[in-house]
Amino acid sequence: MANNNLFSDFEAVSSKQWKQQIQYELKGADYNETLVWESPEGIKVKPFYHNDETAINLDAIVPTKPFAIVQNIFVHDVQKSNARALETLQRGAESVRFTLENDTVSIEELMQNLPLENVNYYFNLPFLSVEFSNNINDFKAKNNANIFIQNDPIGQLAKDGNWFENLEKDFEKLNTITPKLTVPFLTISSGIYQNAGANIVQQLVYTLAQANEYFNRIPNINQPITIEVAVGTNYFFEIAKLRALRLLFNTLASEYNHNFDCHIIATPTKRNKTLYDYNVNMLRTTTECMSAILGGADAVANLAYDAIYHKDNEFGDRISRNQLLVLKHESYFDKVNNPADGAYYIETLTEQLAERALELFKDIEKNGGLISQLIDGTIQRKINESAQKEQELFDSGKEVLLGTNKYPNKNDQMKNDLELYPFVKQNARKTLITPIIEKRLAEKLEQERLSQEQ
Repeated sequence: MANNNLFSDFEAVSSKQWKQQIQYELKGADYNETLVWESPEGIKVKPFYHNDETAINLDAIVPTKPFAIVQNIFVHDVQKSNARALETLQRGAESVRFTLENDTVSIEELMQNLPLENVNYYFNLPFLSVEFSNNINDFKAKNNANIFIQNDPIGQLAKDGNWFENLEKDFEKLNTITPKLTVPFLTISSGIYQNAGANIVQQLVYTLAQANEYFNRIPNINQPITIEVAVGTNYFFEIAKLRALRLLFNTLASEYNHNFDCHIIATPTKRNKTLYDYNVNMLRTTTECMSAILGGADAVANLAYDAIYHKDNEFGDRISRNQLLVLKHESYFDKVNNPADGAYYIETLTEQLAERALELFKDIEKNGGLISQLIDGTIQRKINESAQKEQELFDSGKEVLLGTNKYPNKNDQMKNDLELYPFVKQNARKTLITPIIEKRLAEKLEQERLSQEQ
C-alpha cells in the first residue's frame, strides 16, 4: 500500500497567519485583552498554540500500565471491611485502600480470602508504628501480595498541627523502618494543599519540598514513594499538573540516586463539591477523573457524589466506581499510552508549571525547607492568600458552581439529609503549628441556606 501524505497538498499555516486572521475577525478589539486570560498561577493562556512557537523538550514519563480503579474503605469493623472489599473487587474495583482506625487491626483477618494476584492493597495509617509496619511487610512476604504502606508524618503535621510524637521520634521510626521493609512505606499527602485552596504551582512546589524533606532525613529510600493528589476542575491544567509532578519528582529523585518513579493516586477535590444540587458533583468528578487518567495517574480513587454529607454507602460507592468503569471500558481510556503527548497546549502548560514550581522550590529550600516554613506559618499564609482570592471569585459569582451560586433550586431542602457535618469544625486545642484546613468554596452560602430552611 502506498504511503500517501494526505496533507502534502495543503500549504502550512504559520502562527503569524493565524494571529492575523484572528485580529481581523476581532474587528478592532484588542487581541490580548479579549482572548488572552491569566490563570491563578500567573500563566497567560493564549487562544491557540502552534508548533512553530512551541519548543518543548520534556521527556514524557508515564506509567507502563493502565490506571487502576481504587476503592476506599475505612476499617472500623474488620469483618465488615473484609466483606466490603471482596464485594467491591467483584464489582469492578481493582485496588483497595484501607484506612485503619488503630494498630490493633489484624492484617490476616482483614485480608482473609481476598484475591492477591494483580490487586494492589494500600494501608493508610493514621499512626506511625514500626511493629505494625513490620507486620504488614511480613504478610506481604508470606503471601506475595502487592502492598503499599502509607506513612506520612509531615502530612500529619500539616493537617493536624502536631506530629505523631515529635519530629525526632517520627523520623527515628521511619529510619528504623527503611532498611527492613520490602514494600513502599512513604506517602506524600499533597491533596490537603489543593483542598485548602492552594493554586497548582503551590501544590507542586509543596509536594516537591515535602519529598525533599524525606530524601534529606531518610537516607537510601529503597522503595517507590506514593503521592496522593487531589484533582481540581481546571481540566487541561490538571492534566499538566500531574505530568509536571512526575517530571519534577524524578528530577529531584535523581539527585539522591533514587531510581524509582513515584506512584500517583489521584482523587477528585472536595473544594468544589456542593451540598445542594449534589448530583452535579457526578459531572465534576467525572471530568476530574478524566484529567487524572490523561495526566498519567497510576491509580484513581473516585469521590462519591454524596461523600460530603452521607456516610459511606453502597449506592454512592457503586456510582463512583461505575464512573471509572465507564471511562475505562466504554470510553477506552486505558487503551492509549500517554494520550496528552504532543498536545502543544498541554506541553506548554506542563513546562510553565514545572518551571514556576522549581523556582519557588529553590526559594523554600533557601529559607529552611518545608518543615521550617510550616512551623513559622509561611506555607499556611500563602495557601490562605490563594484560597481567599478564589473564595472572593466564588462569592462575587465570577467562579461558578452550578446549582449553588448560579441557577440554584430554591426548593432544594437538605437539612434533614445530613449524616455528616459538611462544614469546617473549629476545635480549640493546642497544636505545634496552625494546621492547614481543608474548606469547600460553597460552605458559607450553604450554611446560610440551611439556616433558612423550614
